[in-house]
Amino acid sequence: MVALALDSLTWPRRTARLAIRPATREDLRRVFAYRSREDVAHWMTHRPTDEDAFVEEHGTPERLPLTLVVERRSDGLLVGDLYLHGEDAWAQREVAERAAGVQAEIGYVLDPEHGGQGYATEAVTALVELALSPVPDGLGLRRVHAELFADNGPSARLLERVGLRLEGRGRQDSLHRDGRWLDGASYALLADEWAARPGAAAPLRRPGG
Repeated sequence: MVALALDSLTWPRRTARLAIRPATREDLRRVFAYRSREDVAHWMTHRPTDEDAFVEEHGTPERLPLTLVVERRSDGLLVGDLYLHGEDAWAQREVAERAAGVQAEIGYVLDPEHGGQGYATEAVTALVELALSPVPDGLGLRRVHAELFADNGPSARLLERVGLRLEGRGRQDSLHRDGRWLDGASYALLADEWAARPGAAAPLRRPGG
């Protein structure tokens, strides 16, 4: 895990309908409420079942900075959360320092109670822009990627709407908790591709915007 310079950014990051900010420990019980649902956890890495344990696990100084929460601007309701995990890119030893902290894995969860309104697309678009936009408005990363079960069609379609492309599919390389070996899929996007894509999103609004 690579620490990202989130403290250097201005929060919250606002879109037309949403506000995105770093999570606090107080947010985690609300996050647990929807992450513990079977229909949410079906494609996730695990299904949490103990609220206090979830807060302790995700509320540590190492884990908490990985989570951003998504609130509806109209009423401040928490409707989902985002994941941003900084990484070093693979590099040969002679140039390894140039590959340090240049990319991130992204993730996203939306409370199903607020699905079907485009919030997930809006939030993930904002997350990608935050990651790939140049400093000081963004983190200035060169690449983002997302890993998922290939059978998770809604998630794959969301990534494609945002602009990520399928980079590869692993044949039965991922074990689901139901005992089946399933195909995994990798999606990614470069900063240059994001900046050049048709209909690129407008810059994120700063507080008060």
